[in-house]
Amino acid sequence: MRIEGLLLDVDGVLYQGDAALPGAPEALHRLRAARMPFRLITNTTRMPKAALLEKLARFGLDVAENELVTTAQIARAVISRDGAKPYLLVHENLKVDCPPEAEKPDSVLLGDAADGFTFERLNKAFRILIEGGRFYALARNRYFRTATGLELDAGPFVAALEYASGVEAHVLGKPDPNFFHAAADSAGLTPATTLMVGDDVEADIEGAVRTGFQGAQVRTGKFRAADEARAHRAGARVYSSIIEVVDEALA
Repeated sequence: MRIEGLLLDVDGVLYQGDAALPGAPEALHRLRAARMPFRLITNTTRMPKAALLEKLARFGLDVAENELVTTAQIARAVISRDGAKPYLLVHENLKVDCPPEAEKPDSVLLGDAADGFTFERLNKAFRILIEGGRFYALARNRYFRTATGLELDAGPFVAALEYASGVEAHVLGKPDPNFFHAAADSAGLTPATTLMVGDDVEADIEGAVRTGFQGAQVRTGKFRAADEARAHRAGARVYSSIIEVVDEALA
């Protein structure tokens, strides 16, 4: 199908650990040179948007502020719209991008809090939810890859609180259709002619295809061999890396 623009996952597609993936800076340069619109979209919730932009720049990935769409900025808009007063169960570094934490919260906003997932904080969130509070989750990814191996993401903690409280989380990041649409709309893109490129077959690929986007699974980042067949079943294509994706998109 025709490709008129791309949505690119960040961690695992453009960089991994402390370095850009091979060919990633050149791939973005080629997209700009061809005037192919794109947006970087991420469920990463351990660092604020400004820090992520700085990190990408260090890797040679020069990205404008409006070209990066994060779940925290979506959360701020949604929670403001809902008039909710959240308790923030998120990483300390991310609080600058999140809605202000309420003194008397009536809802929970959960992200990847890493070492901040203490019993005390989880139990406080549970008590808010069991008393009727709303549950917002920045993402429910199961795990991601670091320099030392796979690591738990926010998803297992979302599931634990859902199970304990009986309250289903409103997931704001991928694979929520509204997240994909918001990113595409910001670039003037139409889902049917937009290719979502990711390393997470569940959140990136299946989520995008269900929403009407094209899907491209890359064999980098958290990719595992079993993901290839699953991506094909979803109707997505599978590529070795972002280099091969851009080769086809610009062909």
